[in-house]
Amino acid sequence: MTMREPLRARNLKLACVPLLLAGLAACASPGFKADVSRFQAQLPDPAGESFAVVADDPALAGGLEFARYADLVEAQMERLGYKQADAGQASLLVRFDYGVDNGREKVRTTDTGFYDPFWDPWYRGSYRSRFYRPRSAWGYGFYDPWFGGPEVRSYTVYTSGIEVKIDRAGTGERLFEGKAQAVSTSNRLQYLVPNLVEAMFVDFPGNSGETLRITIRPEETKVRKIEN
Repeated sequence: MTMREPLRARNLKLACVPLLLAGLAACASPGFKADVSRFQAQLPDPAGESFAVVADDPALAGGLEFARYADLVEAQMERLGYKQADAGQASLLVRFDYGVDNGREKVRTTDTGFYDPFWDPWYRGSYRSRFYRPRSAWGYGFYDPWFGGPEVRSYTVYTSGIEVKIDRAGTGERLFEGKAQAVSTSNRLQYLVPNLVEAMFVDFPGNSGETLRITIRPEETKVRKIEN
């Protein structure tokens, strides 16, 4: 073998670096995904209707954190045309709740020699999110793509969710129930709740009894019906 041949092979490998990085950039920001289920009676037309967002869990009532997330729900209701009012004067009460569990451990093994940092494993048995950054010389959850081997990684995934219920004030008649859930490696409610609220109000109020998988991206929103 001449010296020219290994040098040519090395140059080819280096030339692939920009292509690899470009491919990774194209896969970046896979988006936030949530499963949204909604049930409704006939919601009244916004004209002449007012609403107030209240805590469905009394332990959250009056909290500053709840107030922050309630603002997001209020903004969505106002976008639909409903007018905000005090709880004692509103014609509709929007009962809101949110939370995240304590998480569970997941293990993933890779044996291809290349670990895609933006691989989207949602609802396939293993889960990742853009907040998961394991230790690696390459950063963001992958190792040297040219000199790889089997690799085992352990990480924690969390299930988060919100619930929105709309009742007729005075009679207590239930007009709407909705749940949005997501699985990710983030347990930060400041990140999770805004995305869950946005997913809940995509094509609101939706078709009663239908479950949708909604992807929230900065550039676009994708909706896919989940077949039972």
